[in-house]
Amino acid sequence: QVHLVESGGGSVQPGGSLRLSCAASQFKYSTYCMGWFRQAPGKEREGVAVIETGGSITYADSIKGRFTISKDNATLFLQMNDLKPDDTAMYYCAGDFRHRCPSGLSTIPHHWGQGTQVTVSD
Repeated sequence: QVHLVESGGGSVQPGGSLRLSCAASQFKYSTYCMGWFRQAPGKEREGVAVIETGGSITYADSIKGRFTISKDNATLFLQMNDLKPDDTAMYYCAGDFRHRCPSGLSTIPHHWGQGTQVTVSD
């Protein structure tokens, strides 16, 4: 059983920052396709950022220059700066053991966390 556990969500004002973490112990020594995805009320789920074996990264245009995905052994991170109200969503960590994310941000990894809420408002 693969377990992914997110933390770090919360409520911030526009322009603020949050750092999401995803505990992913099974991915410490494996190949991986991992990423952060989000879903806002009434909207479809979208890929925010993915990272692959070897460190190749793809970002959604909407968050480029503001968000940074990184992986440190068994933990996946998403540093979010200059947050905007449009960033309000449930954020999910997801991953599997493929060497690459074959469809980039459209890849649907096999394993998902329970999600952490990010709310950006005045």
